[in-house]
Amino acid sequence: MQLRQRFQSSVPFNDPMSSFIEGMRERADTMSPGPERDKLLAKIEKAETAADVEGWANSPEL
Repeated sequence: MQLRQRFQSSVPFNDPMSSFIEGMRERADTMSPGPERDKLLAKIEKAETAADVEGWANSPEL
């Protein structure tokens, strides 16, 4: 039986996620209204939700 190799990330999940959200929000601000901008805003909203869920899941109060 082969074991999976596991690794610990040295960067917390929210750090790259927050930088991704900031970069995508800046990009959306420069775009003109249209379907591409709407898709980007939907992706930003999903990323914000994922960051919130991650924060709740790692809450010390749980």
